[in-house]
Amino acid sequence: MGRATMKNNNNSTQHKQIDNNQPRKESSATSLDSRFNQTLKNVQGLLKGRSIPGKVLLTRRSDPENELSLPSPDYRRSHSENDTGTSDRMNKVVEEEVQNTSKQDNNANVGKFKSSTSTPENASKEVQKSTIGARATDSARVMKFTKELSGTTVILEKLRELAWSGVPPYMRPTVWRLLLGYAPPNSDRREGVLRRKRLEYLDCVSQFYDIPDTERPDDEINMLRQIAVDCPRTVPDVLFFQQEQVQKSLERILYTWAIRHPASGYVQGINDLVTPFFIVFLSEHLEGSVDNWSISDLSPEKISNIEADCYWCLSKLLDGMQDHYTFAQPGIQRLVFKLKELVRRIDEPVSRHMEEQGLEFLQFSFRWFNCLLIREIPFNLVTRLWDTYLAEGDALPDFLVYIYASFLLTWSDKLQKLDFQEMVMFLQHLPTQNWSHQELEMVLSRAFMWHSMFNSSPSHLAS
Repeated sequence: MGRATMKNNNNSTQHKQIDNNQPRKESSATSLDSRFNQTLKNVQGLLKGRSIPGKVLLTRRSDPENELSLPSPDYRRSHSENDTGTSDRMNKVVEEEVQNTSKQDNNANVGKFKSSTSTPENASKEVQKSTIGARATDSARVMKFTKELSGTTVILEKLRELAWSGVPPYMRPTVWRLLLGYAPPNSDRREGVLRRKRLEYLDCVSQFYDIPDTERPDDEINMLRQIAVDCPRTVPDVLFFQQEQVQKSLERILYTWAIRHPASGYVQGINDLVTPFFIVFLSEHLEGSVDNWSISDLSPEKISNIEADCYWCLSKLLDGMQDHYTFAQPGIQRLVFKLKELVRRIDEPVSRHMEEQGLEFLQFSFRWFNCLLIREIPFNLVTRLWDTYLAEGDALPDFLVYIYASFLLTWSDKLQKLDFQEMVMFLQHLPTQNWSHQELEMVLSRAFMWHSMFNSSPSHLAS
């Protein structure tokens, strides 16, 4: 997944492979490259707002509170098909999206459900059918989750396919523990493993955190002080995280993690990465809006279990991106370079404009990779985004490049009208405060489409 540069079709290795049948092979490669270039043009058209790209939006419900509006993403990991077939399918999806949108004109609802024999009555019936169909899809997905989780052994690949397009909120704690490998797939072992890991976390806190500063070396004292400064700054627009007891929990988790991971230690930004886990695991014990939660309503044992689950899940997540937080954070720098290359391939005009203005990708996207976009979107959308993150598993770091390219190019037209200073200010304060799930799904669907397209094309993003 995620490649940073495009290989040319006239690569010497490819020439060696086609010597035996030069004319026919060249013609095939040219045809395939032509389809790929046409798909790129179509995608660039999508960026100008002419269509909602990707399959994942096609059965979206009108209910903004429902997070299960996406169809099952069984297609998410269907990259084993031959290159030509996949490229053709992606072309067809993109082109149909553009054509359908142009036909809809300004009467979107009528155009969407119009048929060759439609009447106002038929149109109304089609709308009703569509709504019913979307709800049936949601119900079917819930049933699939329930079936998968109720088995003796969870098949993780199936769970990933389901989770990629969103997890039912009340199932999230269980699903996230499984996706991260913290809880074992075997249901008979699950309770015992969680109990043991939670006790292990308690021992670590007792050994490393619950000691006087006189027993800590200077570097650990300084690290603890930095964590104590950062915790009150964590998700400042969510009042729940301003509770003193919540900040103490974050402090214990972060300090214990940093001591147990000396290769990186604590890096600013990791405090943000704890918050989705904290909210999700708290949701097993607290009801209603996060704004009305009080951690003091929970027993010390429950708080300790929540902290332990956050600690182990954070550890599992960061195990897959260790070089993102070691000295000089080389993993992030590498992904920033890949992001720049991908944006150049998808939207050359905006890439050229940013380069002409002297704007470096590192100036704005480093924080995206460092904090996994938590600071860029409303916090109520973060857990939905993380469903996809965790479903990606080990492939997450490279897939982030596609998500962040899609995120950036949401504002392609806007960026081309700004000078350097205006772009810096705009990218530091993106207008996402009123985003709903629909905008996030658009970002994810474009990311999926581009990833499928680049990985099925004759020229790939190189590692």
